[in-house]
Amino acid sequence: MKERLLELIPEFSDVTDEDLREKTLNVWLKAFKISGFTPDDMLKMPFTLIPLSGIAVGSDINFVTHIRGVVSVAREAGKIIDELYKGVISINMDHLVAGALLHDVGKLLEVAETKDGWIKIKRGKIVRHPFSGVGLCFDEGIPDEVMHIIAVHSKEGDGSYRTPEAWILHHADFINFEIFRA
Repeated sequence: MKERLLELIPEFSDVTDEDLREKTLNVWLKAFKISGFTPDDMLKMPFTLIPLSGIAVGSDINFVTHIRGVVSVAREAGKIIDELYKGVISINMDHLVAGALLHDVGKLLEVAETKDGWIKIKRGKIVRHPFSGVGLCFDEGIPDEVMHIIAVHSKEGDGSYRTPEAWILHHADFINFEIFRA
């Protein structure tokens, strides 16, 4: 399962701290175990259950594509900000990339595939993915800074303190969502 996950999301290699990379992978493996999904299920899983014009379930814009898109946008934005504002702001790229890889891992615990399509299950309605994502991270030893990124990446973080890495991830996620409302 780990090898397939690495094939589908090669951006795990962008986490240069080997210990953090392994812990990040372990969170995903735990989510698969709990949810019963496999890495290949993510290829047919929609990245959102919110209706968006022109996006069909089973299209190329699946859960894997969304994760990879968010990681890529966050990573590149982080590099630019770190370079342009050197001496003022320092971006921890490993925390940013690990947060991007994990920001939606909790979605594996909030949806189910039925004969009629994908649905949000009870848990997903009352414990949204930012919360379940952080919960998955605790026993794996994910740093607090990364759990913070996951916790505040969505609307649950609005009005809360966000680190620079959390702001970058928040906007990278919404860039990879809001463009489909256009």
